[in-house]
Amino acid sequence: MYLLPVPRNVSYQEGEYALPYDLQIVMEPSCERQVYEYALLLKETADACGSRGTVRRDGGRGSVRLAIDSALAAQQYHLKINEKGIKLTGGSSQGILYAIQTLRQIIRQSGMLLPCMTVDDWPDYEARGFYHDVTRGRIPKMDWLYRLADTLSYYKVNQLQLYIEHSFLFQGMSELWRDDTPLTAEDIMEFDRYCAKRGIELVPSLSTFGHLYKLLSTKQYRGYCELADAGEQSFGFKQRMDHHTVNVSDDGAFSLICTMISQFLPLFTSRRFNICADETFDLGKGKNRKRADQEGKDRLYIDYVKKLCAFILDQGSTPMLWGDVLLGFPELASELPKEAICLNWGYAPDQSEDSTRIYAGTGVRQYVCPGVGGWNQFVNLQRSAYENISRMSRYGITYGCEGFLNTDWGDFGHINHPAFSIPGMICGAAASWNREALPEYDKLNAQISAVEYADSSERFTGITGLLSEQDSFGWHDAVFLKEIWEPAGRQTVYDELAKLKNKIETAPEKCEKIKACIRDLKACTRTMPQEKRAEVYPYLLAADGMQIFNTIGLLIWKSLSEVGGAESCTPKEEHHYSNPNERLQALRQKAYDTAAELEEWYYHYRMLWGSVSRESELYRIGEVIFWYADMLRERVAENTWNA
Repeated sequence: MYLLPVPRNVSYQEGEYALPYDLQIVMEPSCERQVYEYALLLKETADACGSRGTVRRDGGRGSVRLAIDSALAAQQYHLKINEKGIKLTGGSSQGILYAIQTLRQIIRQSGMLLPCMTVDDWPDYEARGFYHDVTRGRIPKMDWLYRLADTLSYYKVNQLQLYIEHSFLFQGMSELWRDDTPLTAEDIMEFDRYCAKRGIELVPSLSTFGHLYKLLSTKQYRGYCELADAGEQSFGFKQRMDHHTVNVSDDGAFSLICTMISQFLPLFTSRRFNICADETFDLGKGKNRKRADQEGKDRLYIDYVKKLCAFILDQGSTPMLWGDVLLGFPELASELPKEAICLNWGYAPDQSEDSTRIYAGTGVRQYVCPGVGGWNQFVNLQRSAYENISRMSRYGITYGCEGFLNTDWGDFGHINHPAFSIPGMICGAAASWNREALPEYDKLNAQISAVEYADSSERFTGITGLLSEQDSFGWHDAVFLKEIWEPAGRQTVYDELAKLKNKIETAPEKCEKIKACIRDLKACTRTMPQEKRAEVYPYLLAADGMQIFNTIGLLIWKSLSEVGGAESCTPKEEHHYSNPNERLQALRQKAYDTAAELEEWYYHYRMLWGSVSRESELYRIGEVIFWYADMLRERVAENTWNA
């Protein structure tokens, strides 16, 4: 049996406890009202196992007894199963929730016969969060958000933030969201309530400085942008992320941001607020160039952030902000309000401890923020995410950070299915609860396979991790190539592709590995219960997309470089052509076939998208897909590179 996160202390005793068919869950008088919501989660799990439980609040006898003991730390719990029953004790209602989540994992794996055992447990980090991008591509349906909260709670994550730029329906700002499917005030308040029932603090997060593409491209508000030509450029995934910073000298811009905050903040019960303030690439490059020359960009940045923080504090909330910009001048961190929390992010698998050490030296409050490795990927890079999360959690403990925030970004349209973040999410939960007991990568994959996917072969998550590493021309490559194509011209495109030559030419080998992964994923359906088999489908679809784009990259490279190239992504196939016309015809047919495969794949992708996400920016992904289909038919098939 596996428990995730791994508890501090577990001991087994002889004997078993058989859950009765009429399970009695008794809340002792010490329990707060909130414990009732948590007890219902336990009842639901017991019911699914074959019992029919009831929850009571009295001093009578019960199969499961819940109690609060103030001698324990708030998030600490004690769980004891013996042959007579089960006792769960927490230092607070939070502690009881975590005891219940551990017991739910035991029941799901052991059925109605539970081993006699004792668990004593508590977390490394008091704040263990997850950050989910709901702006740059996908806006989730509410059912998906509820599932996300359920999963986070199950693995003892207690904070959640949703990244918002324009994907909230701000009143009086219809130009901002008119072509989108935004979350509403009612959506947020209902989700806040749902999260609270599962012991999760839903923290508001709103971009207020940089990354304001939609806001600063509107006809009404583009004048508040640092750059004078805001809104005039055609859309690009990269261009959206590189520009659109607020003019810090414009009082009207600051007033607008405060108005947006004032609409958004009251929807949450949390008393924290993330102002973001990251990647302000254009600061001092436009309307504030003279000020930047005189005062320095660091002064422009810190003064504006201090104004935002002061406004947040006036609303009774604690400001949080991303730490990338401030890292360039950490000596100014002392000017932040003492309440402010710096969110220190770093996503490399070999991430250094330098930023964590530097911020610790300033005395600023700090969360470490690794990532689940999904941005710009058809399938999340699980091994990379594991290495990153493992390191960052260790740095945070070493330097006394008070929180851990695992991030899930949606750069370039959020191409990956959101369920692909679950292995990284669980890794983050395990690393922030008990870092020293974090299993090695392969062992953790086996445990996630068993606990989350009920795969008795314990192979599922290891296969998806291997699959994630098999792109030779991935989504990032495809988007980047499209966006430089028209302005750059043929030679620049060729030069950029030449940099990827070694990677692109691994397509045959990579596609063979993808096919092997597909076979292995299908084999897992034999060792997974029926209700879990649907988890395989999104990976199969993503795997097919990876193969198609690998083929596209190879076709473009061979055609553009005039090396030839009707070869498919199957290394065992060898083509011998008697003359150049035969070779050209084979290339043409392969291009037509691949274009059709891409469009058929996108049909199924759209259906899957709609099952978990609102329409949001799906059309932007469609534009990339159709551009490649047209390019295959026109430039590759007809050899019109110079047109």
